[in-house]
Amino acid sequence: MSVSFNVAEKGSGSYRPLAILRWVMVVIFVSFGMQKFTLQSAQGIAQFITNSPFVSWLSLFGLRGEAYVLGVVEFVIAALLAAGAFSPILSALGSLMGIATFAVTWSFFFTTPGVVKWSISTDPMAWNLAGEFLFKDIVLLCVCVVLFLASLPRQSAQTPVA
Repeated sequence: MSVSFNVAEKGSGSYRPLAILRWVMVVIFVSFGMQKFTLQSAQGIAQFITNSPFVSWLSLFGLRGEAYVLGVVEFVIAALLAAGAFSPILSALGSLMGIATFAVTWSFFFTTPGVVKWSISTDPMAWNLAGEFLFKDIVLLCVCVVLFLASLPRQSAQTPVA
């Protein structure tokens, strides 16, 4: 029994349109990566990085350096996802890295002070513009999960042995 990963571009039926998700995520990661090389983006993400238990160590690289590291990581994910159209293993790896990226960035919603105001008496959950910016990452996280699951090997149906 050989194990082989899958690529949406070589699939059929309802599986094939997942290729569109791959290329949308490539565009998103390239654009996010490019933004990290601007001063405005570096300043904008500093508040999230500083308060994160997962990536606060990036501050060792300084304001611009931490943004550069993230930009390079996002370019790598884009490249892996693009190469994943031809290599199922790279598809799974790029998708898994995308999952990790969006899980960390979505955690900023909870770890950055002032982003969300929790209340029992008024709005149960109100967020500011930074919160709105972060909340979309749950959709991008889910897209990466779908791409990852679509890349995994499918087990063939086996007849039970009596």
